[in-house]
Amino acid sequence: SSGINAEYGDDNPASTRGLSEKLQAANWFYFPYPGQFGMPRVSIGGFVGMFAGVLAGIIESLGDYYACAKLAGAPPPPKYAINRGILLEGVGCFVAGLVGPGVGVTSYTENVGAISLTKVGSRAVIVCSGVFMIVIACIGKVGVLFSSLPDPIIGGMYIVMFGIIGAVGISNLQFVDLTSSRNIFIIGLSLYLGLAIPSWTNAELLKADNSLNTGNDDFDALVAVILSSGMIVGGSIACFLDNTLPGTDEERGLTSYRLATKAVGNKDLRKKVYSEPLMEILAKRCPILRKLPFVCNDE
Repeated sequence: SSGINAEYGDDNPASTRGLSEKLQAANWFYFPYPGQFGMPRVSIGGFVGMFAGVLAGIIESLGDYYACAKLAGAPPPPKYAINRGILLEGVGCFVAGLVGPGVGVTSYTENVGAISLTKVGSRAVIVCSGVFMIVIACIGKVGVLFSSLPDPIIGGMYIVMFGIIGAVGISNLQFVDLTSSRNIFIIGLSLYLGLAIPSWTNAELLKADNSLNTGNDDFDALVAVILSSGMIVGGSIACFLDNTLPGTDEERGLTSYRLATKAVGNKDLRKKVYSEPLMEILAKRCPILRKLPFVCNDE
């Protein structure tokens, strides 16, 4: 590290120069609290922009849930488990907004890739990891140490993780008839536009001298966020084409998927994996709670 610092200077991504000074300047303990950066403010422009970001996060989370279940050997998540996950992500974002860290609370694809690398999918381990991260987040010097990890190290981990996640996503096409010209057209067009449109948006549309200008700043921000998200663009195009172009259930992979999920998706196993103990206790005492979309209803 010292050789890299001496040869390339502080601007090199692998440089750790100044780490000791940052560690000395950081506080030992710091506890976040609501309103530490001032009172929350709400604006139409901020709401529209954040809503587009949340929409992209929800779409990403849907894919993460299914990928995580597949890597952990669990049955596909039922609707109530997905609804509960999205709900808790929303609650986490609300709390984060009050405290003010400026980051969204959502599922991270990197963590799904970590499950594949470590072969550890236990929820107890995940809970312990969450508690551990909350504790070290309150210790300033530890936070500085983790934030000083050189970019090449993080990039090396991401290469493997995102490669695995991409492979898991492609493996879901095993149920689809890949000899069908219809399916090949949908897959190819959605992948290409999902990469090309965000790239063009970031390179051209978001330039200061060539920005989108319809006369409504809120609408401009919404369109820019949507077009710059490959998940939204590619997923929306694939969903639209798959539901508009004629095709049989066998061709679309629906028949094979139902048979595959039926083999591992019996109610007892699904309830054991996805039911939440506290909600189960409350639902047994008050059965009407099972009408809520995020409560287990496999009875």
